[in-house]
Amino acid sequence: MDNNKLKIERVVKSIIIVLMLMVMPVANAQLNTDRVMNIGRNALYFEDYVLAIQYFNQVIKVKPYMAEPYFLRGAAKLSLDDYKGAEEDCSICIEYNPFIIGAYHVRGVARQNLGDNLGAIEDYNKALEYMPEDKTFLLNKAIAQAEEKQFAAADSTYSKLIEIHPGYYNAYMSRSQYRIQNADTLGALADVERALEIDKYTSYGYAQRAMITFMLGQDKGKALSDMDKAIKIDPKILSYYINRAVMRYHLDDLRGSMADYNHVVEEEPTNTLALFNRALLRTHVGEYNDAIDDFSRVLALRHNDIFAVYNRALLYDRLSMYRKAVKDYTRVIEEYPDYAGVYFARSEALRKLGDIKGGKKDFDRAMQLDEEAKKKTASADSIAQQNQDKVRKESDKNINKFDRLLVSDDTAIKTGYESTIRGRVQDNKYKLKIEPQITLTYYEEPSQLNLPKKYYRQLEELNRAKILPRTLKLTNKEASLDSIKIARHFASIADNTKLIDINPNNAVPYMSRAIDFMLIQDFNGAIEDLTRITSANDNFIFAYFLRAVVRYKRIEYMMSSTTADNTPNSHIGDNMLAAPTLNNKAISLEYEMVLRDYDKVIAIDPTFPYSYYNRANIRCEQKDFNGAVADYTKAIELNPDFAEAYFNRALVYTYMGDNTKAITDLSKAGELGMVPAYNVIKLISEN
Repeated sequence: MDNNKLKIERVVKSIIIVLMLMVMPVANAQLNTDRVMNIGRNALYFEDYVLAIQYFNQVIKVKPYMAEPYFLRGAAKLSLDDYKGAEEDCSICIEYNPFIIGAYHVRGVARQNLGDNLGAIEDYNKALEYMPEDKTFLLNKAIAQAEEKQFAAADSTYSKLIEIHPGYYNAYMSRSQYRIQNADTLGALADVERALEIDKYTSYGYAQRAMITFMLGQDKGKALSDMDKAIKIDPKILSYYINRAVMRYHLDDLRGSMADYNHVVEEEPTNTLALFNRALLRTHVGEYNDAIDDFSRVLALRHNDIFAVYNRALLYDRLSMYRKAVKDYTRVIEEYPDYAGVYFARSEALRKLGDIKGGKKDFDRAMQLDEEAKKKTASADSIAQQNQDKVRKESDKNINKFDRLLVSDDTAIKTGYESTIRGRVQDNKYKLKIEPQITLTYYEEPSQLNLPKKYYRQLEELNRAKILPRTLKLTNKEASLDSIKIARHFASIADNTKLIDINPNNAVPYMSRAIDFMLIQDFNGAIEDLTRITSANDNFIFAYFLRAVVRYKRIEYMMSSTTADNTPNSHIGDNMLAAPTLNNKAISLEYEMVLRDYDKVIAIDPTFPYSYYNRANIRCEQKDFNGAVADYTKAIELNPDFAEAYFNRALVYTYMGDNTKAITDLSKAGELGMVPAYNVIKLISEN
């Protein structure tokens, strides 16, 4: 099952930190392992995988007999595609404590990526002994069984999964792909239809149904309509545009097809699939030189793409560039020495170059291969099927399909496995969720949304004073740190600690160190430093604001880390990285402290819009929708171009049942550059 190969998307830095951790001003023998473990979990939760590994290394060095840090380090390594390392760490974890169920999950996924499906099945079976109805383990087991060609067993596991979890969207989508690869197209279509009944706001279902309908030769207009829906829901998935371009081509919409390929190449200039198909389309419309350029770009990226070589050779031939054509034909022959067509083509090119002897030799070889092919038996069904194929998948290496348009092997959903590891989980379903809190940071993620910049006069004055090492920004699109930045902030912590030792009454190094602590996910350290500042200066607005932000980050981590069964160290199911359970009273107290900080910020400066916005987000989580609307409204009053505030207030209105106000706010958010607002308008309108 090539489509089900387990490939974890790269969302993190592939880096190595050589700097020893400087957070703890104590020797290894005195290391506070509980605190380091918590900071490591923070880093893991917020996708700082390399940083997390460094923390777990520290714990393992001091307490090598502890099982949990091996498991957590293995989870981080899995997220960095270090499958062997993940497998080894989880094996050590299981040796020390065979009851950390998440370790079987991580090791199972690692083994699948390493091609050890039998080992993965063994891990999932072990996990299912403890959690016999866990949907993640059942789904992964079914995929591993299918890859191992244990089709009867895979059928049984899929059936059990769906029987236990009849509303599990991904189960139907995964079985749909499995059925396609086993030629059960109607069964696959039925699974997709059921998935769309469960959730009609996911792109993958529409994309899969579109491709099945298209490949069956049914209503091409319906197939195109489904792909349009998929693109509207998830406009960033480029494979959808490629597959829609193929459909448009077969509907004779060449202009639309070219527009889709151009869009993909513009967004991702190294997309060889789009370049290859655009080259074929350019060949079709007579743009031969442009087509050669595209095939050459493909070959610059994939040197051994013989299909691109052969097509380019034919174009060289057509443009009387025979020497280049012969060179490319020769490369094809080296790869496919029994393909008659390329010998015929090279024989003609050689003749035109005056090499009559070489041309005759190729012609004779072509005739010989042609006769041999006719003598070989081939079923009429297989020949008919090959002739009916409109397209070629990337994994299909049949040279007879050299001039077929490519479609992505991942036409629908990447169901290779479902990982519940926080920081790697990909939410494939479109959900209405509020935009995150605004924070103060040095690093902002580049965004395709053209939103107005967040301005605050006092922050501009702080930055102009240059009392901090870098420029602070107000943003809710925080960027991850690379190895250089991580090392820089560890060094900064050490430097600021020295400055504090020299002058403990100076607030600047505390503020600088607090930001450093926040960036390396040491929330407790950041809160401690910010509290020292507020204790000494009751009116420093940024200390209160940032402390509220960091406290909420800590809440977010703690909430995600609470186990479903209230059992410490179980690490199972959807809470693999669980920390000790917190009761509702503790969480409520944490929220209260955040709200107090925002109240203080507002008391210091009632014109600061971002404190109202963040407080509104907290009130949303507490289901205080009237209070949230009031705060979002105040934020908009203070900053009429606050797109995220309009967007979030719109979502609150939908929860309150006032779709009219919601659509008005969404329209304004879209006008201000928040493109997803239009998707939400569509979703609301359809309900």
